[in-house]
Amino acid sequence: MKIICIGRNYRAHIEELHNQLPENPVFFMKPETAILPRRHPFYIPEFTNELHYECELVLKINRLGKHIDQKFALNYIESIGLGIDFTARDLQQKCKKGGLPWEIAKAWDFSAPVGTFIPKQNFEDLNDISFSLRKNGELVQQGNSKDMIFSFSKIIAYVSRFITLKQGDLIFTGTPEGVGPVKNDDLLEGYIFDQKCLKLKIL
Repeated sequence: MKIICIGRNYRAHIEELHNQLPENPVFFMKPETAILPRRHPFYIPEFTNELHYECELVLKINRLGKHIDQKFALNYIESIGLGIDFTARDLQQKCKKGGLPWEIAKAWDFSAPVGTFIPKQNFEDLNDISFSLRKNGELVQQGNSKDMIFSFSKIIAYVSRFITLKQGDLIFTGTPEGVGPVKNDDLLEGYIFDQKCLKLKIL
């Protein structure tokens, strides 16, 4: 299983981080060890002083696929859930300034907690999925798949040109605006529509 993460997929988020609008999906990867095991506590790692949450819709792939045609791409989705792409923002900025890769800021152990997945057939329209994140009860992020620069089908088709997708792979589809820091004792709760799909206590 591998984790593929799409960056810069919501215009407002691109603007808040002062990045450039991409022509094609920008993606990076996290290892399998980035998944937080069920009932495993989440601790802020000691190597960062600026840990940020980034809430995202996550696609779970259901079959093997390479060079997938965009018109068939949605057939490769098994279910959709929520995940947090945790980012050590201080390390990421340092890497950016030096023109270096981001792995130490993005791909560390347990940096990609995921919540409950909902079967694809339970959604009326995959291009209109509302999701949100609350921190300590306060709404901090709100997004909708219709606002993505690159749709689910475009993401799957594009990524599969370069990387073979396999059953069980996860694709984080990008985060909307509102990313921010977490500290000890914060509580993150993620929703797809009104259904709570993720709950995470920061230790």
